[in-house]
Amino acid sequence: MDMRTTGIVAYVPWVGLLIALCIGDKEGAKFHLNQSLVLHLFALLGVIPCLGKIWLVFIFVCWIIGLVAAINEEEKEVPLLGKIKLIK
Repeated sequence: MDMRTTGIVAYVPWVGLLIALCIGDKEGAKFHLNQSLVLHLFALLGVIPCLGKIWLVFIFVCWIIGLVAAINEEEKEVPLLGKIKLIK
């Protein structure tokens, strides 16, 4: 997969992220792979009662921002969580 396709597939929940990590262009799409991984992991906080629902709405908005950036081949960080680097 090329860089753009890998970035887009990375934002598909869990399965897409695994596919992008295994057979995608890891070096070219490293930014979007990292952003997607951070969003997926922080989405797990949505199980917290009351605040979890609000958090999931925030994560969904961040997911849309990241997906649009991947489609446009931009490296735009998502709000609040964008500075976290798990993949170096």
